[in-house]
Amino acid sequence: MNTILVTGAAGFIGMHACERLLARGDTVVGIDNLNTYYDVALKEARLARLKAHPGFSFECLDIADRGAMAALFERTRPDRVLHLAAQAGVRYSLEAPHAYADSNLTGFVNLLEGCRAHPVQHLVYASSSSVYGGNMKLPFSERDAVDHPISLYAATKRANELMAHTYSHLFKLPATGLRFFTVYGPWGRPDMALFKFTRAILAGEPIDVYGHGQLLRDYTYIDDIVEGVLRVLDKPATPDPDYDPLAPNPSTGNAPHRVFNIGNQAPTLLTDYIAALESALGMKAIQRMLPQQPGDMHTTSADTTALAGWVGFTPSTPVREGVAHFINWYRDFYRS
Repeated sequence: MNTILVTGAAGFIGMHACERLLARGDTVVGIDNLNTYYDVALKEARLARLKAHPGFSFECLDIADRGAMAALFERTRPDRVLHLAAQAGVRYSLEAPHAYADSNLTGFVNLLEGCRAHPVQHLVYASSSSVYGGNMKLPFSERDAVDHPISLYAATKRANELMAHTYSHLFKLPATGLRFFTVYGPWGRPDMALFKFTRAILAGEPIDVYGHGQLLRDYTYIDDIVEGVLRVLDKPATPDPDYDPLAPNPSTGNAPHRVFNIGNQAPTLLTDYIAALESALGMKAIQRMLPQQPGDMHTTSADTTALAGWVGFTPSTPVREGVAHFINWYRDFYRS
């Protein structure tokens, strides 16, 4: 099969993607800097699952380290790259902007340079639904302009798309960006709402419900995300034969670069998300209603027509089912 370099291998999506790649016979080289943005013990527990596979190797490495990244590409010569490492979180970008510049901008340039020096069959990288920012037309389409980000995190993800397109244009690097819509599920991130709510409810503590519970999110289950990621990884981007520079489609072009939404196409009210969690736990939440936070989007909704046309797949796991899977994992992992 192939040697796949996966950045952010100890992360939520990274671990799940690595497991699927290993299960089908690929060799996986995983890297992660194991930073302390959230519980390192959880990252190490994810890694322990991966290290049980003979086809997996791991290096603790920061993508912002130019020399280390250049040496990694020289040493491993990957066939494909799945780039999932990033400084995540919208709200944290208001507190620590330099962390986003280092990882999401400098780190991404280092990755692109590695792919340039040692050409790969395909680079697939994580973008985000946050790039739609102030857009009001729903559902969000890749054909829409995305020029009004409302957080630094969103701005760095949009920058990644532009940088990848540039390298595709200049160096014929096949690259695809995936705009993830609120990913959740087993082994999820502790800074995400589902994880924080679960911990608080089990402890009998109130949960902070921003936007007075009226925020809408296109919550997308992890297995659906990974299925889409692998299908895209297996189909390198190509130039769009129908691209018209006089009426440009922002998601395609004359370069081998594509951008796709990957979301559940079923926006759910935050209050309904909480209700699904209460049902799975068999407990009621003490809800503390608060206004919407700076940088937060009010609504996300994915148009996945382009993804379905490209790889024949659309996420579809119902929120109640996905939340129940998360709770089963959480109770088992934390013995609670």
